Amino acid sequence: MFDWLIVGAGFAGSVLAERLASVRGEKVCVIDRRDHIGGNAYDELDAAGILIHRYGPHIFHTNSEAVFAHLSQFTKWRAYEHRVLARLADGMLVPMPINRTTVNRLNALSLTTEDEVEAFFSARAEAVPEIRTSEDVVVSRVGRKLYETFFRGYTRKQWGLDPSELDRSVTSRVPTRADNDDRYFTDTHQFMPLDGYTAMFARMLEHPNITVMTGTDYAAVKDKLSFRRMVWTGPVDEFFDFRFGKLPYRSLVFQHETHDREWFQPVGTVNFPGEEVPFTRVSEYKHLTGQVHPKTSVTYELPAAEGDPYYPVPRPENAALYKQYEALADATENVWFVGRLATYRYYNMDQVVAQALATFKRIETAVPRTGDEASAVAAAD
Repeated sequence: MFDWLIVGAGFAGSVLAERLASVRGEKVCVIDRRDHIGGNAYDELDAAGILIHRYGPHIFHTNSEAVFAHLSQFTKWRAYEHRVLARLADGMLVPMPINRTTVNRLNALSLTTEDEVEAFFSARAEAVPEIRTSEDVVVSRVGRKLYETFFRGYTRKQWGLDPSELDRSVTSRVPTRADNDDRYFTDTHQFMPLDGYTAMFARMLEHPNITVMTGTDYAAVKDKLSFRRMVWTGPVDEFFDFRFGKLPYRSLVFQHETHDREWFQPVGTVNFPGEEVPFTRVSEYKHLTGQVHPKTSVTYELPAAEGDPYYPVPRPENAALYKQYEALADATENVWFVGRLATYRYYNMDQVVAQALATFKRIETAVPRTGDEASAVAAAD
């Protein structure tokens, strides 16, 4: 008999498993249909001995002291600030997100102040009565040319939809800067786990109260395992057998390559915003990990309509469909829905950790610990 069955060994499931096991002293079984722990953040040595991320690059960044402190129990860190360049159709490389360097290089200008760059943006910005879509966000800030150059093609590839058909939240994630800051993120804490993500997850799950079963599908074991309560981190529509229909997701295909050279590109990730190539970006892991190796490994990312669910598609009709599943989830006793797929939100890793820690606090308030339950039953008898 387990106190908890946790479906999914990614950030949401692993953070909760450790808390339930170590703080509450309860027996936890963690299952995952994949053959490994760590979810999409899983990393491994490839055939050349280079540490790669099987599901594309995962760069940890957060402004949350609580999240950083919590994960620091299970890993040491390597300081890393991610930088991204966009390769245009003519081969030009410019910083992404757009900054002063991008504007100057693209337009053969020599703007030197933030005010000058803001004036450049303002002169090209389009008046939008109500900012509703991802296109609205960009054209109202920097105008049509920069939108066409950096956002339209990339978004069409990534989401299979034009930015005019997507919620404003998609392009709102990417800032536009008037200074020369070329970091992709500006969070207080920007690090990579020193020994990799998989090692961090392994330490999180090594508690004696935790049993881990990978290569295990929930449908195959739900009637064979005994458990009191459950944490579900998979797709919420799958849990309810797609009662209202499938929630739309975008998937990815990863093409991993190893090259017999020390470096492949100048930064960790190069974006390809144009539709002349099918992939959206290429990432080189040695930039992220600091590994020293005579060869280098990279990953090409090609968006796909079918495959593992990675990104909830932010459109009003999808949000409405999720609300139907959310109502079912809220009414389901003894099951807690946590994570990007279970709550149909486009969360970063640190946001998932924060959600898991907040969920644990709610569990602590609402659910008697197993020993307390047993004592209460004995007293009643």
